[in-house]
Amino acid sequence: MKNVKFLAIVALFLLATVSTFAQKEITREEYEKQMAEYTSKKKNLEGEAGNLQKDIDNLKKQLESIQSYENCIDDLYKMVGATKADVEKFGKMISELESKIKRCEPPKADRQKDLDALKDNKISALPQYYKKVHEDLQKMLNQCEDPKPTATMYKVVPGDCLWCIAAKNQFYGEGRLWPAIYDANRDVVGANPNLIYPNQEFKIPSLSDNEKDLVRKQGPNYKSAPTN
Repeated sequence: MKNVKFLAIVALFLLATVSTFAQKEITREEYEKQMAEYTSKKKNLEGEAGNLQKDIDNLKKQLESIQSYENCIDDLYKMVGATKADVEKFGKMISELESKIKRCEPPKADRQKDLDALKDNKISALPQYYKKVHEDLQKMLNQCEDPKPTATMYKVVPGDCLWCIAAKNQFYGEGRLWPAIYDANRDVVGANPNLIYPNQEFKIPSLSDNEKDLVRKQGPNYKSAPTN
C-alpha cells in the first residue's frame, strides 16, 4: 500500500514537472514571430547606426570647413600685419568711437581725428570693419554739430564801432560780420548802428561757418562811425 502511495506521489510530481516545462516551451509559429521581430529591430538599429555615421561625417566636414575658414582669417591678418589680439583691440576702438559719435560728443574735430586714425589703420581694410569705418561712422559723424557756446559779453570803450568789435581776433576777426552783433543788440544800440557809446554792454553771438556766410551776404559792407 505504501508503495502504491509512493508511486502515485512520484507520478503526480512528474506530471507537474512536465506541465511546467510545457509552459516554458514555445511553438514554431511563436519562435518565427519573435525572430522576425528581432530581425526587424536589428535592421532598424543598423539604419540608425548608418544615419549616425552620416551625421559624424557631416560634422567632420563642418570641422574641416571651420579649420579652413580659420586658416583664411589667419592669412587676412597676415596681409594687414596684425595678430588676433590686434584685431580684437581694433574692434573695441571702433565700438568706443561709435558710442562717442552716437552721443555727438564734442568737439567734432577730435572725433574726426579719431575716425581718420582708424581709417589709416590697415586693419580697417578687413571685411568685417571696412564699411563700418569708412562709410557708416563717417555718415554718423557728418550729422553731428558741436553745441554753440553761450554769447560773450563785451563792454564798449571809447573809439569802438561795431565793425571794430567784429574785427577783434577774440571775436570774429572780420569786421564785415558786424551786422551779427547789431542784430543781437538792437535793443541796446537802437535804430542807428553807427551810434554806440562807451560802457554799453553787447552780446557777441557765436557764429558757425554757415551763419558767417549768411551775414556776409547781407551787405552792403561798411564801417560804422566810431564813438567820440
